[in-house]
Amino acid sequence: MQLLGPAEIRDLAELLDVTPTKKLGQNFVIDANTVRRIVRVAEVAAGDVVLEIGPGLGSLTLGLLEAKASVVAVEIDGRLAAQLPATVEHQAPEAADRLTVVHQDALTVETLPADPVRLVANLPYNVSVPVLLHLLQRLPGLESGVVMVQAEVGHRLAAGPGSKVYGSPSVKAAWYGTWRTAGQVSRQVFWPVPNVDSVLVAFQRHEQPGDEELRRRVFRVVDAAFGQRRKMLRQSLSGVFGDSAAASAALEAAGLPATARGEELTVQQFAALGRLTPAVSTVG
Repeated sequence: MQLLGPAEIRDLAELLDVTPTKKLGQNFVIDANTVRRIVRVAEVAAGDVVLEIGPGLGSLTLGLLEAKASVVAVEIDGRLAAQLPATVEHQAPEAADRLTVVHQDALTVETLPADPVRLVANLPYNVSVPVLLHLLQRLPGLESGVVMVQAEVGHRLAAGPGSKVYGSPSVKAAWYGTWRTAGQVSRQVFWPVPNVDSVLVAFQRHEQPGDEELRRRVFRVVDAAFGQRRKMLRQSLSGVFGDSAAASAALEAAGLPATARGEELTVQQFAALGRLTPAVSTVG
């Protein structure tokens, strides 16, 4: 199968009158070796149903199809969504029946035409964390994946307690699974060349610490804890529990010191605090 290179990418962009935009976080991969590396790191196997977010002009899509996977591609740009099947038909006609394109904003996805088991994507940098958390919440069948994201974001997703970059995205991602960085990606494999570094981040879903109701409570605690990062939790969580005395009592009940700070806590410890909070009615 012939994957897309720089010339093919630019020809497609010209054909569609597409100028990559910062608004949609569009940086198209133009290097076939990088595409095959992503597919390899994701351990995509023949017969897998793979979810791809933001397929763009089809570089990674073709790499996934080359691995004999079926691809459900969610694309927000109508021109790109309409062109993708034609590109696959031209480049890999034998794989065209394994591609399903969904023209939709990934942040609004509730169900899909198939049940993907892996997520493999070059995520738009400006919405990568919200998209990941939304998909993990809505699509429980996603077992694992590899995403390419801005390096700063990737290191946060994979960070553990005590790390300087450990924060709200780290804890929320850990609710769903285990995360690790899986290699750097050169800026030169993109068109246009971004002004930030990129990394691959791999995840494996594990059993969640609780149900949807507890998740909402825990995420509320997490947002409060890192909204005032420099403060001790007895202060930053006073709004959640009512006042600082109630927050201190909750910390004690959860087996945590009164001087604890958010960046020190594991997702299990946040879950312990979440169990002590009032119920919340809105999704967070």
